[in-house]
Amino acid sequence: MPGPLLTATITESSQRGFVAGPLLITGHAILELVLVIALLLGLAPFFQQPAVFVATALIGSIILFYMAFGMFRSLPSLHLSWEGDHKRGSHPIINGILMSVANPYWIIWWATIGLGYILYSWRFGFWGIASFFTGHILADMVWYSLVAAAVAGGKQFLTDRVYRRLIAVCAAFLVVFAGYFAYAGFEKLAAIIQ
Repeated sequence: MPGPLLTATITESSQRGFVAGPLLITGHAILELVLVIALLLGLAPFFQQPAVFVATALIGSIILFYMAFGMFRSLPSLHLSWEGDHKRGSHPIINGILMSVANPYWIIWWATIGLGYILYSWRFGFWGIASFFTGHILADMVWYSLVAAAVAGGKQFLTDRVYRRLIAVCAAFLVVFAGYFAYAGFEKLAAIIQ
């Protein structure tokens, strides 16, 4: 799903190389493991409440709009650096956690589709949950590692101009998703109020 984690993978891989992808997904996996445990311990009904959906969608859309605005604003001065810039930012594992939380799709997916997978997997006990979680994380790891490898390996093709365009496309995706989540949040809020 295009979103903050994909954008972070592209940005971090341009500065840190291939390792950025697996590190970001490690943070993402840590957060998802905590969430799976919370769902199994009984937090699922909380995530399925309409008010939680509305809050997640609206707050998430604001965060995504803000991120996109910052990306668009930085485009004219954005410079692709292949060394050194990563020392100033936070660690990719922390970024993997933060980018996952910043994406309302992530919470909504886990409150609906992900919860369905958890409940189905739970029929097979601990090993069912472990198999689902491992497969899910491995799929994320493979995809984001491929993205990181493509960015890191494409150094000779990735100029400042191409990089700016790539970041602009990612920012545009964030705007689209932010708009979608704002619409979905307001639509659900209207249904609650009626």
